[in-house]
Order: sequence, then structure tokens, then C-alpha cells
Amino acid sequence: MPATADSPVFTPFRLPSGALIPNRLAKAAMEENMAVFGQLPDESLLRLYRRWSEGGAGLLITGNVMVHAEALTGPAGVVLNNDSPIEPFREWASAAKSGDSQVWMQINHPGRQVRADMPGVAWGPSAVRVELGKNTKRFAQPVAMTEEQIHQTVTRFADTAARAEEAGFDGVEVHAAHGYLLSQFLSPLSNRRDDDWGGPLENRARLLLDIVRAVRARVSPTFAVAVKLNSADFQRGGFDADDAATVIGMLAPLGVDVVELSGGSYEAPAMTGQAGDERSRSREAYFLSLAEELAASSPLPLMLTGGVVRRSVAEEVLAGGVDIVGMGTALAMNPELPNQWRHNADEAVEVAPVRMSDKAVASAASMTRVRRQLRRLGKGHSPKPGADPKVALVVETVLQSFALRRYRRWLAD
Repeated sequence: MPATADSPVFTPFRLPSGALIPNRLAKAAMEENMAVFGQLPDESLLRLYRRWSEGGAGLLITGNVMVHAEALTGPAGVVLNNDSPIEPFREWASAAKSGDSQVWMQINHPGRQVRADMPGVAWGPSAVRVELGKNTKRFAQPVAMTEEQIHQTVTRFADTAARAEEAGFDGVEVHAAHGYLLSQFLSPLSNRRDDDWGGPLENRARLLLDIVRAVRARVSPTFAVAVKLNSADFQRGGFDADDAATVIGMLAPLGVDVVELSGGSYEAPAMTGQAGDERSRSREAYFLSLAEELAASSPLPLMLTGGVVRRSVAEEVLAGGVDIVGMGTALAMNPELPNQWRHNADEAVEVAPVRMSDKAVASAASMTRVRRQLRRLGKGHSPKPGADPKVALVVETVLQSFALRRYRRWLAD
């Protein structure tokens, strides 16, 4: 069905801080794991983000940029702290804005979601390890954070946000979803503290709220500050939709521009379509039902990410009260999709589901298949959506071993 660009997905969106996003389509964060020595972006990341910007998405959100050099989800993660040279990040921001997109840096700390073979630290609100059955030993045993380490973490987030603005990014997104450190503090399953940082939700949310306040105090009023939050953890007794609604209300007076809704963690990987409940869809717009419930009372603009590959579904998301549609895998497989939707509403991406009995391994294979496409785009090649996820997982394992040796050398220096 041919179509014109009068769809609601192509209407601009004005943020509370004043910036104008040219349309309602966002390239959601996907962890690229493409850093070079020094944990820095290079020409491959620049080429990748130029491609996305020219593809027509109104907003690009980077993959994880880590605030703590000794705490990475993987050895090829990008780090931006007070010791990082700023010029590579200036070049990254410039490339991402080459097609008139806005660009935000996602800033993150992994907490306990750190591989056991990684150097550095594995911190958590409590000494509760990631539980993945036979794969549990692949993750480090975390130590409970001290008060001093918690306050240092607040400062690290604020430092990274200030440096992102210095580099020319238009905003930051504080990652408090997917089981990373801030999500760990929010969940009663991983946060078993009995001090001011644990117990009732207002205490478990304290670290996130303190970070948002510190970030907003360090950046200019027109610099966007967003938060990525789980609509639910999809674990019995964990962070749920009612908790999410409460936290959104807590964030509202702090100068937050957008809350991006996703879901899951390494233990329940709903963000890759591998887990869910009766309110999460199995194939597309995984978290739309939960988002519609939250949108009904949310005092803040919302963005929804998870499984969208068709324009009609993006329009359904907007009709449900959500303001911005985030897409990850779809734009890894076809970075031109937003521009194509301007002319043909039926243009879509076919992503074959990963069928494995072990959900954790299936989730990892799904993510490595995506990262393979990101590396291809970074080299100037076309994506190969039909790539075998098992082969991608093997290739990723080899690349990670080289990156781990490089990261160890850098960290030792």
C-alpha cells in the first residue's frame, strides 16, 4: 500500500526542555561493543551513526556508554569519564547529527551484570548473583556497595553527562532498566539492603533519583535528560508496572524529558522477546499493553521500545498514548526504514525468532546477531538479516576474547 509522509510517526515532538525532535521515531540503544583501545569510539561507530542519521530516525540513542572504567558489561564497551579524551566523542556526536537527527548518549553502570572473566569490579545493592541456572557461573559474584561507592557512582553519572554535553550530544539517557545497576537497586529481588537505599520503593529508587538530580544540576536547561525504565521485570516478586508508575511520578518534578519503557533483564530477557507475561506480546511491540496502562496516568512523555518492525504498529503505539517509538533490531537490519516508511507504509523488516531451549543463550544469540549487523554497517557494508544467530554467537566469542586482552592491557595502564 503506497503512502505519503502524513503519518503521525513523522510529526515533530517538543521536549519539556525545549528541544524539537523532528519525528516520533527513535533508534533505541543497542550495545555495539565496538570500542577500540582506550574504550573509545572510532570511525566504525561514526560510520554506523551517520548511516542511521541519514536513514531518517528523528532521535538516535547510543548504546551503553559506561560511567566507570572498571565496570563494563563487555570488554569492547565505550567509556566516557573525566580521563577520556573528548575529541572522539565530538566526532561521534557530529556523525550522529549529520542527517539532522537529535542524538542522546545512554549512560550506564552494569552493577552485578558483569562477566566472571572481566577485570575490575562487580558491584550490586546486595551480594546477590545473577541467577541463570547452569550459566550462573559465567557472571561475577557481586559485592554489596558501600555508602561511599554509591555516592561515587552518583558523581560518575553526573561527570559523564557533563562531558557528553561538552562533546556536542543533545542529551543523555540514564539506563535504569534491563537488570543493570539502577534496575538492581529498584528490584526487591536484587536489593535486599536494610539501610536508606533498600526496603520500600522510595528507598530503592533513591539512587536513580539522586543521579537524575545530579545530572540535571550539571547540564544546561535545554540539554535533554531521559530515563530508561522497565515497565516490569517479568520476575515474580520483582519490579512491576505499579512500581514503574510510582517511579515515573517521582521523576516528574526532577526535569526529566522522557521515560523510555522496556522490560526484562539477563535473568528474564523480555527485551529480546524471550520472556513475558500475558500482557507482553510475543512478536511485536512487546510492552505495548503495559505502556498503555502507564500512559494513562504518566505525568511525563513516554517512549516505548521492543519489537516494532512495521509502521502500522508504530502508529498503534502512538495511538496508545506513547509519544516516541523506539526501534532497535529493525534499524540494525534496515537503517533506511524510517525514510522508506515515508513512501510505503508496508515496508517492514522480517526478523526470524531465535529458537533455543535455553532462554539466556537464545537472548545472547539474538543480541550477537544484531551486533553482527552493526559491525557490517560500521564497515560500510549492507546488513545480512538472515545471518545464523549460532554462527554470530561463535564469531562474537572470538572477537570478545581479543577485546578482553586489549581491555586488560588498557585497564592495567
